[in-house]
Amino acid sequence: MWCNGAVFGIQNSCGVLFVSMLRLFGSSDDKQLVFKTAWVSSLSMGMVFFCSPIVSVFTDLFGCRKVAVIGAAVGLVGLLSSSFVSTIEPLYFTYGILFACGCSFAYQPSLVILGHYFKKRLGLVNGIVTAGSSLFTVSLPFLLRVLIDSVDLYNTLRVLCILMFVLFLAGFTYKPLVPNTKDKEGGKKGKFKFPPAKKICNFSVFKVLSYRIWAFGIPAALFGYFVPYVHLMNHVKDKFGDRVPEEVLLLCLGITSGVGRLVFGRVADYIPGAKKIYLQVASFFFIGLMSMMIPLCKVFGALVAVCLFMGLFDGCFICIMAPIAFELVGAQHVSQAIGFLLGLMSVPMTVGPPIAGLLRDKLGTYDVAFYLAGVPPLIGGAILCFIPWVHERQKLKERAKPVDGETTEKMLENESTLVSDTTEKPAKELDSGF
Repeated sequence: MWCNGAVFGIQNSCGVLFVSMLRLFGSSDDKQLVFKTAWVSSLSMGMVFFCSPIVSVFTDLFGCRKVAVIGAAVGLVGLLSSSFVSTIEPLYFTYGILFACGCSFAYQPSLVILGHYFKKRLGLVNGIVTAGSSLFTVSLPFLLRVLIDSVDLYNTLRVLCILMFVLFLAGFTYKPLVPNTKDKEGGKKGKFKFPPAKKICNFSVFKVLSYRIWAFGIPAALFGYFVPYVHLMNHVKDKFGDRVPEEVLLLCLGITSGVGRLVFGRVADYIPGAKKIYLQVASFFFIGLMSMMIPLCKVFGALVAVCLFMGLFDGCFICIMAPIAFELVGAQHVSQAIGFLLGLMSVPMTVGPPIAGLLRDKLGTYDVAFYLAGVPPLIGGAILCFIPWVHERQKLKERAKPVDGETTEKMLENESTLVSDTTEKPAKELDSGF
């Protein structure tokens, strides 16, 4: 929970930091100020997911504890170095890459370690753990506002380093129950030996058609997903000025996102097989609809209602990713299946907010940006609708193959199994088995 809170609490509160960066680094002469500043937060969130396939490999090789501890240390260094810059450009590296890569290496093992301890109620457990980001998203915007007003942006970033230091210590508590690749290949006391490339990068998950649709459908839905988190604070400032507490919107997003993760995480445990996908379809539909409604809100209360609904379905989308991955590819391949998915998600999540910032610079308003941000979730949700049907057909084909003898390979496998059985079992047992 602390890992989810420290990593995504800071990322989701970037709207407050974004406004502060505009004031600190901006000038009235810069016509692309919003576009350039948006790249800092957008690059950071994108890199968290972009590194995920690499982190999956390292987690398999070296175990959860080492990867989590080193990741938190790198994130701490990145965040601390961000507090010493004097222009916006160095933040692309210190905050957008170094801090984000550290967060990614700390975050991925927190997902993998859950599979070591929980099976039946994995949906509920994911809901509880991911609710950590909601708790931090609720509280951090107000804390950041107070800190920025009191001690400026630089010292605020140094205070946030405390969260990463606690995460660094927490990483030492990870105790995997399943041996990692290093232990399997060389033994605990033996010399480390790298496994074959096929074991390191397991691209076989892409042979599963339902996973392929899922892995490309979700990124298609996410081009507008991160836009409200980055630009909503500035949009409120443009529209209502300083007379409304814009941090309340992040509070609403955080609270209902936490509720959504707990509720829908539990609901997912009762939905059989790949039909869990329909929960994500519904969540994308409502997220897209709420994004389009943001420019239509003429009063602050309407924006609050929009953020409440958006947060609820944001929690639904996030908490059931791991259970769906288990359903589509099985427990053996789930680590890298999640890693590849998060890696593909990084591209749209990185590109979306700068495009929205560019539209704001050109048009002088965020209205078109929010309307366009609502379109990809509707398209992605429509793509995901086909997955349960495809997955069921795949399962039926797999069951039919050994019976119908459609593939020679399966027939040979069956024959070799029968031969080995006859050598190991008595004839009486074989007769009763047939």
